[in-house]
Amino acid sequence: MGRIICFDIETTGLEYMRGDRCIEIGAVEMIDGNITDNTFHEYINPDGKIIPPDSYMVHKISNAFLEDKPKMNIIAPKFLDFIGDSPIVAHNGLDFDFPFINYELQMAGLPQIPRTQQYDSIVIARNRVFGPKSYSLDALAKWYGISLTARADAHGALIDAEILAKVYKELENTAPAPDVTDIIAKQHDAFLAHPKIGGNFPRRHFPAHETELNAHNNFMEKISA
Repeated sequence: MGRIICFDIETTGLEYMRGDRCIEIGAVEMIDGNITDNTFHEYINPDGKIIPPDSYMVHKISNAFLEDKPKMNIIAPKFLDFIGDSPIVAHNGLDFDFPFINYELQMAGLPQIPRTQQYDSIVIARNRVFGPKSYSLDALAKWYGISLTARADAHGALIDAEILAKVYKELENTAPAPDVTDIIAKQHDAFLAHPKIGGNFPRRHFPAHETELNAHNNFMEKISA
């Protein structure tokens, strides 16, 4: 399995194309399926972007707290050094985390994380886990019995990265779900092989009675009306 990085970000909002910025990065290292003590964690000055109240209520990070923190052009090179060429896992990452962080890297004049390094744990979960009502990080953590106590008060990038690493470890130990089309094909074959169904199913060898035909036609008119 080698080295894998699980990471998460907190932001001022959801739309980087409209000026939202990354304000926290957390990353956790896994080697051969085991979570190590090697982590990356930084708060980032959003460079003048105001954190709206609804975003603050999620992560409880304020502009005042970030005032003396380094800006992204200082943090980004350190983050790239930490991840190296290892596969990187984010939850719902293909829709949010990776485009967001790559936009930040682009603005800093740095190389972006290539698609070949990007892995989305929500995609993996949907192909391996059947049962949770949701595939959110919280739902998967509860499904696997992973404690969410650390994020009881607020989300945090490092906290979420640590939870993600635990979820990802469980996902790696969960066998991929069988192909649904293969299941249907096997059930169909078994159905046809049944002695009272398949080729031995008793077939009618005389035409329908006029009363039956009228009843059938009346039924078809009702359902097509």
